[in-house]
Amino acid sequence: MKIAAIHQPSFFPWLGFFNKIVRSDVFVILDNVQYPKKGGNWSNRVKIILGGKGEWVTMPINRSYSGMKDVNEIEIDNSRSWNQKMLKTISVNYGKAKFFVEMYPIAEKLLRSPGENLAEYNLTVIHEFCKLLKIDTSHFNRGSAMNVSGNSTDLLVSIVNEAGCNAYMCGGGASKYQEDEKFKRNNIELIYQNFKHPVYDQFNTSEFVPGLSVLDALMNCGSEKTSQLIKGEV
Repeated sequence: MKIAAIHQPSFFPWLGFFNKIVRSDVFVILDNVQYPKKGGNWSNRVKIILGGKGEWVTMPINRSYSGMKDVNEIEIDNSRSWNQKMLKTISVNYGKAKFFVEMYPIAEKLLRSPGENLAEYNLTVIHEFCKLLKIDTSHFNRGSAMNVSGNSTDLLVSIVNEAGCNAYMCGGGASKYQEDEKFKRNNIELIYQNFKHPVYDQFNTSEFVPGLSVLDALMNCGSEKTSQLIKGEV
């Protein structure tokens, strides 16, 4: 069995994102799909602990374009100092975390110079975290660089086939939009990730908050234990 996992380039992703990377034989960055014109998106926002609760932090994007654009065409709105604000937010809320002194410079380096393209920036961040967590990225591909076609489930099937895989790992929410029978017709086995979020010590909460950016685990646990949490080794 050769497993493909497919995901849009998320902003400072959560632990489950990295678990998909670890468990797949081919990991495809889905940068060749239409970006939603309105509403929030995991590609430009994520939750961290603010004032003891899980709250969104957002990277603003330029929405002043006409028509539609793909993910790899979206530009970051650097007209406001969102990155400086986020660094201050991290400092205020995680300054007393066990691994703050070790991890803050990494966040600072990543946030100081975000560049202009959303997909490129998120990929840079993902690669840097994978390096820190000792997660291999040699199996990465980009959807925009592949000879694929179709929309929705048809596009996923096309990507899995083009990647030379015979199994597809999907997340827990996939059943809402995914047409499972199309995978079966193409002899592709469906594997649900079923990631069980690990519980770790969060110094700044009264009750554990799951689903946060990997930054939260890194600040509380350090890189070695966070890597183990992602890989299910603890």
